[in-house]
Amino acid sequence: MLLAAGVPLVVAYLIGALPFGYLAGRLRGVNLFAAGSGNIGATNAARVLGWRWGLVVFVLDFLKGVVPVVVAVPLAESFAAGGFTAIGSVELLWVGSAALAFLGHLFPVYLGFRGGKGIATGAGTILVLVPLPALVAISIWGVVLVVTRIVSLASLTAVSALVLVHLIITDDPFAAGHFPVTLYLIVGTGLVFVKHRANLRRLLAGTENRIGEFSMRETIVRGLHLLALGLWFGGAAFFNFGTAVPIFDSFKQVVYAGPSDRTAYETIIALEAPAERKDALASALAGSAVGPVFPRYFGMQAVCGVIAWLTALNWWKYAGIHRWRVIVITIGLATVAAGWPISEQVTRLRLERFHPEAGIATAAQAAFAQWHLLSLGLSMVTILLAGIALALAAKLPYPEMADHEPQKREK
Repeated sequence: MLLAAGVPLVVAYLIGALPFGYLAGRLRGVNLFAAGSGNIGATNAARVLGWRWGLVVFVLDFLKGVVPVVVAVPLAESFAAGGFTAIGSVELLWVGSAALAFLGHLFPVYLGFRGGKGIATGAGTILVLVPLPALVAISIWGVVLVVTRIVSLASLTAVSALVLVHLIITDDPFAAGHFPVTLYLIVGTGLVFVKHRANLRRLLAGTENRIGEFSMRETIVRGLHLLALGLWFGGAAFFNFGTAVPIFDSFKQVVYAGPSDRTAYETIIALEAPAERKDALASALAGSAVGPVFPRYFGMQAVCGVIAWLTALNWWKYAGIHRWRVIVITIGLATVAAGWPISEQVTRLRLERFHPEAGIATAAQAAFAQWHLLSLGLSMVTILLAGIALALAAKLPYPEMADHEPQKREK
């Protein structure tokens, strides 16, 4: 059983250690250790060998992270039925395979343990382990790269976002069932920062390398900015004004209508029950329906707000309205950050108002009104700020401004 669980771990390391960047360089007659930044990852491969070779190396390094995790359990099972349980659980085998593939890329045995920085391989492992946080992190990576043209900054921002999103959306991330993945993400992020320590020094000094400018970059940045603001404002406005009220009204109608097709003709409350009890049931049911939506609602706002903020920073240099754009979005993000935990408190109190213990119910009723009013107020402010930012998007800068703006500021 131990052998069955151990084989996938060894295979994961050997796959992760495959130095595709180094091999690609040798195929082109180049030693990547002695060219460019001296790294054998996809970024340096693209810098030295061209973007096509860089893309090939990135895909292969990415697959080095995906494959070991995907095949870990089937491979263990091929040696012994239930072999994956020898080290505790399937989650531990997945995480162990991911960690060893990642470490294989960082410290490959084939090259005297001199490897890359682990971004592509790590991204492959997390896409299998935590798909939603991984997709958010990959999206953030793409946005930061397009805006700044600095791969290291995009990578460090993405891994930080990965851990943050995982901690936010996972119930009790340090519980036994989630702890292996949480630990892997935290330790892996720490290793990424360690491997990027030279990049961090250059970032702080303002001398970090950038990828070359490309003709569509400004168009992509504009598109991302508009899309993020449109989804942020539209989603928030629709939820607050077009969804929440009808949901509560609908549950009230269902409760008062008695058994019907909307209750599968089941009696959920007696027709002769007093209106107070029916209102309480309708409110509790509506709260149960709306409560689970809030994490996704605020998550969407956070992602859209961050993308809008990052793209707006691209135009900070033009001063004037373009700096106000960043300030408005920053305040909007702050209201989202404040509103998220408050919404969870409102959801908890909404249900506690109907607790069978009178003392708990009374206290919850007293607190609910205040927290609910604060939550609504923050939502209205967020919608207003997102709307202002969207209106400001009517005056986005154009590249030619860079030629005239310095002269304008001098005058």
